[in-house]
Amino acid sequence: RDGRGQSDPDPGALMAALAFFCAALLAASALHKVLARARMIEATARLTGVSPVPAQLLLIHAGTLELVAAGCLLVPPLRTAGAVIAALVWAAYALALLRRRGETLDCGCDLAARSKPVSTALVLRAAGLAVLAAIVAVLPDAPFTLDAPFAAAGLLALYLGASELLAIPAPQWKAA
Repeated sequence: RDGRGQSDPDPGALMAALAFFCAALLAASALHKVLARARMIEATARLTGVSPVPAQLLLIHAGTLELVAAGCLLVPPLRTAGAVIAALVWAAYALALLRRRGETLDCGCDLAARSKPVSTALVLRAAGLAVLAAIVAVLPDAPFTLDAPFAAAGLLALYLGASELLAIPAPQWKAA
């Protein structure tokens, strides 16, 4: 307990929440690829610079890797493998975005279809997720507790809110 009579946060619970957050984000991303397949094929083609047929194969491959990583992240003995797969997927997204930095396109990074400039912030978002997954990969496994899904849901809400802020075309705070 700290000086205020409150318990210190359990590092294992934080680890479980981070793994759960990554799994939820990966599963949502894979589901997004299925539900918005036509849009995502077009976004994949533009982002990678390939025609629609190979883009569809890349999309299926990415969605499958996301689902495998999400599933592995939910099973403590497989968590490291899932985190490594997630880190590689998100690093690949970061590299694809970096190649298109400055271009205006729908990268498929958001739930809403919208063309926007591929900014450094978008590249860093994907790279940050790769780093987060790498952290999950190297920290010791922790069992899921009842609060892990709630903490992960809070993290997911913050992530989605930040994504919406990044989608604002020319906010005053970006110019500073």
